[in-house]
Amino acid sequence: MAAYIRKVRTASGATAVQIAAKQGRRDKVLEHLGSAHTDSELAALLDTAREKLLAGQQELDLDLGATTSSAPTITGKRSRWLIEVIAAAWRGLGFDVVDNEAFFQLVTARLVEPTSVADAGRVLREIGIAPAHRNTFVRTLQRCTAHGYRDTIAQRCFEHAATAGDLNLLLYDVTTLYFEAEKEDELRKVGYSKERRVDPQIVVGLLVDRTGFPLEIGCFEGNHAETRTIVPIVRQFQARHDLDGVEMVIAADAGMLSSTNLKDLDAAGLKFIVGSRVTKAPADLASHFHWHGDVFADGQVIDTVTPRHAKTVVNDLTRRSEPVWEPADTSAWRAIWAYSTKRAVRDNQTLNAQEARAREVVDGTRAARTPRFVKSTTKGKSLDTDALARARSLIGLKGYVTNLPVSVMNPQEVMAKYHDLWHVEQSFRMSKTDLRARPIFSHTRESIEAHLTIVFTALAISRYLQDATGMSIRKIVRTLRPLQEVTVTIAGHEHTAFDPLTDDAVHILDSLEISNPGSKLAH
Repeated sequence: MAAYIRKVRTASGATAVQIAAKQGRRDKVLEHLGSAHTDSELAALLDTAREKLLAGQQELDLDLGATTSSAPTITGKRSRWLIEVIAAAWRGLGFDVVDNEAFFQLVTARLVEPTSVADAGRVLREIGIAPAHRNTFVRTLQRCTAHGYRDTIAQRCFEHAATAGDLNLLLYDVTTLYFEAEKEDELRKVGYSKERRVDPQIVVGLLVDRTGFPLEIGCFEGNHAETRTIVPIVRQFQARHDLDGVEMVIAADAGMLSSTNLKDLDAAGLKFIVGSRVTKAPADLASHFHWHGDVFADGQVIDTVTPRHAKTVVNDLTRRSEPVWEPADTSAWRAIWAYSTKRAVRDNQTLNAQEARAREVVDGTRAARTPRFVKSTTKGKSLDTDALARARSLIGLKGYVTNLPVSVMNPQEVMAKYHDLWHVEQSFRMSKTDLRARPIFSHTRESIEAHLTIVFTALAISRYLQDATGMSIRKIVRTLRPLQEVTVTIAGHEHTAFDPLTDDAVHILDSLEISNPGSKLAH
């Protein structure tokens, strides 16, 4: 039976090195030597495999499971620098107050390669961490809720955000997480999906500071209206940290624009900046359209008011000047509208494409669900020219609704704070891509909440590392994961070898003040 060295590509992208032999028409694996993530690690495994083959030939009995005393053997390997970086962020945020190694391992696995709890062990073993037993992981998920891990993590996040910056401006957004499940239950329900999915889902609300650092997370039933999530999450945040009466500004996109939301936020003593819908512009800017038509100058800003209730009229067309909002005004909120030529060009391109699709449907050359600007009557389909004209008169406009008077914040400041919302959108993108928060394979509310706690914790570490290094968690993992610390035993003696550090790796380690061979401080 002739033995040979076999290299196999694994699902994680590593190269497994094995000693195998032909047995009939099949390959029989005699020994699995390990998996390599780098060229240097692969070379070491191949050297070990060759030594074993030579040893077997010299002994003639081909006992390939045995080794000679002089054959080099890899006895350990780990992505040392990646582990140290994650551990440094864990300690830096004070998360080590959660005295549970399995919880740390689950968070680490999610940062490195998001996968299921059942597969977390593989990820941990590949970076050199001996994983806890799967049953221990399951019990840890149960402890997340029973022992209030999220409360502890949220408290440390709050303390970090309060120390690192300011909490005067908080950003809020929502997303949906779907499940690989066929049936609904009390929490997982089919609801509105931007991706037009029909899977059961939950609605997740995320509150972050102005840099995107997470402060509060919560989940709601899948058919729960997104507009009804912001107030409970904000109140939960206030209650957790005893912030009643503390002045904060909450910024959210137009999806949160509902009269009930604005009323509740105002009643809670909170200031808000919410994106307005362009369809509100004709009423808010009635005076401007009456006196100036739909002509705007690039960069023009109009500070006016918007009615709190749909049937309320707050603009006086007999006056050319826009009304100035005051906090005592219970019929309106302050509204700011800004015009941008660049935005107008982009909006016009979108409208042209929508008009073209509408004309194709009207002409019968396009079979699709009825697009915008198509009017259906008993006589057939026709182009809604009035709606199209109205839309063209509003291109380039962007609106903002707030309860901050101009004496406290001028229009430019209001718009600047609103535009910080990209940070919360980036955090959601991180949680859904870099941290892969979805799909969720959990079934019970308890396990779903535990999953969100792990994602929330991992997101905090990701933002912490991004702020410290200027790199995304994806790039940090991609840079450090291949850099192995390999322990090789030769003639009974252990030797440790390191892959050389790249410039990016040195930058990451120096940014976190982790001593390393490439640091300038080490020379």
